[in-house]
Amino acid sequence: MRTIQSVRVRPVCVPMSLPHRTASGLVSESPLVLTDIVTDDGVIGHSMVFTYTRAALGATAELVRNMEGLIVGEPLAPRDVEQKLSQRFRLLGTHGLVGIAIAAIDMALWDALARSHSTSLVELLGGSAKPIPAYGAVGYDGAEASAKSAAGWAELGLKGVKAKIGYPTVAEDVAVVRAIRRAIGNEVAIMVDYNQCLSPVEAIARIRLLDDEGLTWVEEPTLAHDFTGHATIAREAKTPIQCGENWWGALDLRHALDAGASDLIMADVMKIGGVTGWLRAVALARAAGLPVSNHLFPEISAQLLCLQQAADWLEYSNWWNPILASPLKLQDGLAVIDATIGTGIEWNDTAIEGYSA
Repeated sequence: MRTIQSVRVRPVCVPMSLPHRTASGLVSESPLVLTDIVTDDGVIGHSMVFTYTRAALGATAELVRNMEGLIVGEPLAPRDVEQKLSQRFRLLGTHGLVGIAIAAIDMALWDALARSHSTSLVELLGGSAKPIPAYGAVGYDGAEASAKSAAGWAELGLKGVKAKIGYPTVAEDVAVVRAIRRAIGNEVAIMVDYNQCLSPVEAIARIRLLDDEGLTWVEEPTLAHDFTGHATIAREAKTPIQCGENWWGALDLRHALDAGASDLIMADVMKIGGVTGWLRAVALARAAGLPVSNHLFPEISAQLLCLQQAADWLEYSNWWNPILASPLKLQDGLAVIDATIGTGIEWNDTAIEGYSA
């Protein structure tokens, strides 16, 4: 059986061509940790994780490097390696940067395993490629600019757009939604994302005024881990509540399901625990009959969504395309992964050198 020979880690910072504004602040660059895992017979698996802020970039990269000594010589068996790392860090905890580092290794191992069989991740896991409808994100830019951005996504054929809201007044939230609807028509879905900026009481009051706008979902109206608060909101709202991008692993998802905190599930493959964590978590969602969408990481997420009978939406983002040799392709607003090998991550090494951090 193939074994793990070495781990290579590169921190990079990729500027955004269009900075993304949310109710919580402006995102103008993507700090990323790129991980390559080499096996004893030369197969290389790739992954990338997103640290949100440059301040966490070096620490995350160093954590991944420090885990090399724990996995070199181990068989190329992603589930076994994930169990070993989770056990080793149990007392410290596997959320936050430790969880991100474990996910970086896990995703690179699954990529290497799929590449070693010359197949895609989805086929390795017993599934097949299928079209997944994609939506694009619209920043916290006011009614006019948000409508213009939404129209751009619609012109590219995307099936939906998601707008950041949480303006000083609910009237401004409604104005943004209506401006977007006028710009894209009734055939394109609209989602909204509050980025956790409301109290449960304020969220209920605002969503009551949004319930007649035909929204596909309202995302994270209150703090991500306030499961009780989200459950209260979900009971009061007619529009589906979407949560999950900030849940860490299957245990967070189980607590949310137990509380009835969300009508829909959105998994972030990095925070949920890599491919291994995703498979564990979405099994719970499947048992509960809840559809699953992704947060970021569209290349690998598109394949993981193909495994589910109840796959919902792919969040498409082109933020990291500059460092990828073959970014995810869209056709008629659907993700295309038919000819993919591995997880779909292949580096543009020339570009990466220019973004080294």
